Amino acid sequence: MKKIIVLIVFLGLLSLPLLAQDQPRVEVFGGYQYQYLGGDLGGQNTNGWDASLTGYLNKYFGVTGDFSGSYKTIDGVSAHLYTYSGGPVLAYREGKINPFVHVLFGGFDLGGSAGGSSASTNGFTTMFGGGVDYKASRNISIRLADFDWVYYHAHGTGESNNVRLTTGIVFRF
Repeated sequence: MKKIIVLIVFLGLLSLPLLAQDQPRVEVFGGYQYQYLGGDLGGQNTNGWDASLTGYLNKYFGVTGDFSGSYKTIDGVSAHLYTYSGGPVLAYREGKINPFVHVLFGGFDLGGSAGGSSASTNGFTTMFGGGVDYKASRNISIRLADFDWVYYHAHGTGESNNVRLTTGIVFRF
């Protein structure tokens, strides 16, 4: 799992020399995340944060690294779900409205604690989705919505189909 994180960060750093291009080549997103956890996770609504780094190889194609955290307290158990994923993104980055689609693959950590005891499990995640950014200026966009279908799978705990909605600010360099 740590190798995936290192790969995502490395791919993001590879895009830094492209900063001298006319079109911004790097986007850094940070914002709010709402997630509905269905399936084996019992139909829970969670809130949290999402952050991503995207390096564009040309005007329309890039590579994204995405990191998020969701939290919920259920019957006195404080639970968290962290994800780390990466993959290709296609975006139309002309004009004020910039739609995009992505497919992200990675891992997750699901854990909980209550009364001084804690437990966690790790597994595989896949995210399919897209969204739309509104370009407020050359270097700042507002992510109006990013909607993803999220699949989690962990050995021994089954699988779960979920939806995720994020919104926030995008800084473009």
